[in-house]
Amino acid sequence: MEKRLDVIDFFLKILSAKSVTPDDGGLLSYIENYLSNFEATWINEGGVKNLFLTKKFGEGKHLCFAGHVDVVPSGDGWETNPFVPVIKEGYIYARGTQDMKSGVAAFVQAVRDAGNNFSGRLSLLLTSDEEGDGTYGTQIVLKHLQTINLLPDYCIIAEPTCEVVFGDAIKIGRRGSINGYLTLKGKQGHAAYPEKAINPIHTIASILPQIAGHDLDNGDENFAPSKLVITDIRSGMEVTNVTPNSLKMMFNVRNSTKTTQESLRTFIDEKFKGLDYELELQQGSYPFITNRDSFIVNQLKEVILEETGIKTKLSTAGGTSDGRHISPYGIEVVEFGVINDRIHGLNERTSIKEVETLYNIFVNIVKRF
Repeated sequence: MEKRLDVIDFFLKILSAKSVTPDDGGLLSYIENYLSNFEATWINEGGVKNLFLTKKFGEGKHLCFAGHVDVVPSGDGWETNPFVPVIKEGYIYARGTQDMKSGVAAFVQAVRDAGNNFSGRLSLLLTSDEEGDGTYGTQIVLKHLQTINLLPDYCIIAEPTCEVVFGDAIKIGRRGSINGYLTLKGKQGHAAYPEKAINPIHTIASILPQIAGHDLDNGDENFAPSKLVITDIRSGMEVTNVTPNSLKMMFNVRNSTKTTQESLRTFIDEKFKGLDYELELQQGSYPFITNRDSFIVNQLKEVILEETGIKTKLSTAGGTSDGRHISPYGIEVVEFGVINDRIHGLNERTSIKEVETLYNIFVNIVKRF
């Protein structure tokens, strides 16, 4: 029981740091000192701090725990100070409780307590810029690790993944994200003489039902269908007697491996064939998947079942994560953490029991290697 109290004490400590992206709030130095028997490498660039901690215990595989210490701004309307953790009825309230200081606390404490049971190399990859652009975060650490031949075999990211009850979901991949910017051109004119103008609002009206919410593929056992979601349409001069000269539409596609920029462009070209328009597509992230029968997935499933009695499901739902940077290096990536129901929201919280159980799961994972 003493070790469980340790993880909660450590959790409360790191919650007290105002580590809003890209400020680490002094947490990376604190963690470096907390794991003083690990070799530390700092990779700082563009105002972002990144810390890689590692220790070789044997000749076995290299397991890395990855996460971020930065959080999004708290916003107004909290019932308590978001950077002074409050315990109430078994829950801890503070910014970052779910996303993702709970995960960081659990794996840092697990590595500290159970590392000597490991058979290979353990490491921790920590960044202060996951919630921001991430340009100088995890991806530059990986580039460095590749140059020194120290890329891990397996990686666990302790993002909040559970949906209803703790233990019910592991992320084995993530969808990609494609942003679209379309400008449909027309010809400005007087509303009383529509035949003398080309109204892009009227032009797109018949096309919208064919594209809004359209599934671009059928998905598969790992991914839901890639859906085109329109996020913004604007046109005109906010007057009633002038029809607009052009229309701008923005959309997003969270894409599976079955949909690409090229196939999306072909779809748009077919729907807007013969019209005067411009289209820009930007790939914010690419989809990735870890084999659902891989060693790390099976080990995590087994430990979750032992600790919680729950047969976890394998998911790729939700937004992006730093796994998108890690997987392309051939590293098997899984994500597992506390319940995700208040991330980025007011009065963010997680339960003490979840953090303690997450710590136990990570301890048992370390002992299994």
